[in-house]
Amino acid sequence: MRLERYTRGNFAPVTEEITAFDLPVTGKIPEDLDGRYLRIGPNPLGLEDASAHLWTLGEGMVHGVRLRDGRAEWYRNRWVRSASVADRLGEPRRGRPVDERFDFAPNVQVAGHGGRFYALIEGGIAPYELTGELDTVGVSDLGGTPEGFTANAHTKYDHRTGEMHSLAFRYGVDFIQHIVFEPGGGVQRTTNIPAPTMPYLHDFGLTDNFVLIYTSPVVFNPELFATGVPFGWNDDLPTQVGVMPRAGGVVRWMDLPPGMVGHTLNAYEEAGRIVADVVVHRGVFSLLDIGAGRPVLERWTVDLAAGKVRTELLHDRPQDFPRMNGRHAGRPYRFGYSASTELYAPTSVTEPDRPDEGFSNAILKHDLLTGATETHEFGRDAAAGEAVFVPAVNATAEDDGYNLLYVHDPERGAADLVVLSAQDFSGEPLARVHLPARVPLGLHGNWIPER
Repeated sequence: MRLERYTRGNFAPVTEEITAFDLPVTGKIPEDLDGRYLRIGPNPLGLEDASAHLWTLGEGMVHGVRLRDGRAEWYRNRWVRSASVADRLGEPRRGRPVDERFDFAPNVQVAGHGGRFYALIEGGIAPYELTGELDTVGVSDLGGTPEGFTANAHTKYDHRTGEMHSLAFRYGVDFIQHIVFEPGGGVQRTTNIPAPTMPYLHDFGLTDNFVLIYTSPVVFNPELFATGVPFGWNDDLPTQVGVMPRAGGVVRWMDLPPGMVGHTLNAYEEAGRIVADVVVHRGVFSLLDIGAGRPVLERWTVDLAAGKVRTELLHDRPQDFPRMNGRHAGRPYRFGYSASTELYAPTSVTEPDRPDEGFSNAILKHDLLTGATETHEFGRDAAAGEAVFVPAVNATAEDDGYNLLYVHDPERGAADLVVLSAQDFSGEPLARVHLPARVPLGLHGNWIPER
């Protein structure tokens, strides 16, 4: 495992914050895109030893572009000002005091709810609220989350009820919490779920009536605290999916082949069954080495009457960061999008290993009705990450909308915000917004509409 690779190439952190206005554009930005495209990722604030650096432990930095009236009004990148980041930058701490044992600049997700913006992480580490210009307001309890628990990085928004759902765990605690947030942002209710193996939980599934909980042999191990990632693989523990009513109640656990769910594309109910389309890492999985696995897209069909799960491979190309049209979340749907994570093969024995393992230069569109998959490939060194789907304002079909993502432009040594037509997925982009700086490979983000 070569940890220093996370300080090279497109993983390398940027060292300054930039604000730029009226960004140049190739093509035409659709007029109905009115909002902010935000994405977050680890960006260490200074590195003393690159060979010992853990990418997932870098302080979070948000990169954002404001689109309105066919223009790219601004680009900003900002470190999340946790207490330690503010101290190192010589700035006053933001907001109320926080327990410094659990204080960290979140680096996994940036999301909006109830008219506010939040940088999120997991494990009981507090979120931070941001302004619409990406400045840090301060640590947040998201309207009343319990002490030590808070929204996990992968929250789920229910467009029918306006609720936001989260499945949260805390390091070393033997239960997890299902948290439901009201449309306005406050906590509506919480449900404690026993989890005696103390599993690592990054994502979950949500349908009209059920919450899906994924457990695996990746569990809390205090002996690994020194690594900075206190989770390891335990062969004695099963991989399971748990099904719980959304209102709370008994969890039904069902066994699966060994592996770990990285992310959920979507989950829904159909004919007395639950269907979950998930990205699965089969075999031993390590949080220390994100490029080591070969995640693939699978469909899990949960037969509630029989208490069994049938697994089916949907696509065997390595991929991750799945997204779909959020208006269809929790119900039957047709299209899903993901980022290829195929590693580049060296062109010769003298070519060094690429530093951006775990990412590629392509994104995928899956037609889950026909089984067809389209690919949009960028240039060989044009690293592409998660693509967020944004529905057109007057959409007439599920895939009537846009895919937004940051793509590295090797010729400029900087990033573009690329806008693709989801219905012309393999065609030329509708627009490329040319940013003034490089955007390092990161984790998750969202399109947050202005209204």
